[in-house]
Amino acid sequence: MQCAQCKGRGFCGKPCPILSAFQKFQPKLKTEFSGSSPPEIFVGRNNYPFVNTGILSPQEHGDTEILSLPELWHKSNSSIQDILDYRSKMIYSRFKSDIKAKSGKLLSTMREVAMSSKSADMEFKLEKRPSLKMHFENRMPIIGNPAPLKAARFTENIKIERKVDYLVNDTDVKSITAMSELYDSGIQTSSIIKLLSAGLLGENQKRKLVPTRWAITATDSNLSELMMREIRYYPLISDYQLFNAEYLGNHYEILFLPAAFSFEVIEAKMSGSVWNPSDDLCIMQDYENWYGRKDYAENVTGGYYAVRLPVSEYLTKIKKQASVLVMRECRPEYWAPCGVGILRECTRSAFQKSPEKFSTLNEALNSAQKRMRLPSAEFTKRSQLLKEFNTQKRLNSWF
Repeated sequence: MQCAQCKGRGFCGKPCPILSAFQKFQPKLKTEFSGSSPPEIFVGRNNYPFVNTGILSPQEHGDTEILSLPELWHKSNSSIQDILDYRSKMIYSRFKSDIKAKSGKLLSTMREVAMSSKSADMEFKLEKRPSLKMHFENRMPIIGNPAPLKAARFTENIKIERKVDYLVNDTDVKSITAMSELYDSGIQTSSIIKLLSAGLLGENQKRKLVPTRWAITATDSNLSELMMREIRYYPLISDYQLFNAEYLGNHYEILFLPAAFSFEVIEAKMSGSVWNPSDDLCIMQDYENWYGRKDYAENVTGGYYAVRLPVSEYLTKIKKQASVLVMRECRPEYWAPCGVGILRECTRSAFQKSPEKFSTLNEALNSAQKRMRLPSAEFTKRSQLLKEFNTQKRLNSWF
């Protein structure tokens, strides 16, 4: 099994199954083509602050949103092979840009793509044919078929949501406020990420391109942090609650404990999964207490914030607070990276079902164990949240 850290470069001397599956359905690549962008943009981070940025589009017309959106992948129960097929169709037409650039024909077109709420018909002229290459990492779905962009134009009027248009043109509002207003108006997370990445949110003098990798985490982190400010003052849940969900070999057991808000993610990357080609189990974890985090979740990285957002959404919905332990088994079935968006949607789906409720912690853990492949002790013995929970005095201990 080729390790995702290898990025298809053949370090193990074996054919890469990810690269092979990605290239299986690649289109005939040309220097001029037309198609409907899903819509999707991508801003790179190499050579920051002078980065590659551009538009992704297939050589086909119509509703192409399924090629881009993790929200639709999860809803339609797309397989990993399906997602690789989707991504293989997309051509990444790119150009170099200073992150602080305010104008430019290609940059303006890219920003219009980011604002569009539906697939947008476009024509592209490239400097040369796209390369049969792919870029992948843990936070984003695969980006492939890059080519330098010469010109791009719309061949139809694009649809822009009224709230998006208003906040893009409001250059006095802070970016976090704009993100919150977009979210509250029903704009999906993936669309907010694109707007932030394209440098279309925030105060005018502070607007700049944000590498897509960073924009994903910033959106998940900021939206959840806004909710957590209120969650910390809600009443506690009264029992132990357990949620579970699974998608593409990512299995979650999410345990709510009746205690002041804290949050922990423990990920077990099992042998043979996309991020662990070794024979050993790899465990990563990050934690925050009631006071929150001051630094970045270096171990779990983007997956931490992608899960924290749905947890915050649910606690806001029920107007309660709890200590939340998230246990993720990254299983061998997860053999190609699909981005943290699928983790966000998988976790959201857990909260669409009624929780299992228990009177003791052991009962909840025993129930979780029935669905887990690893012993739950692999998680509980490492948990900082459970360590504090078991040593903390609670109000009812005084009566």
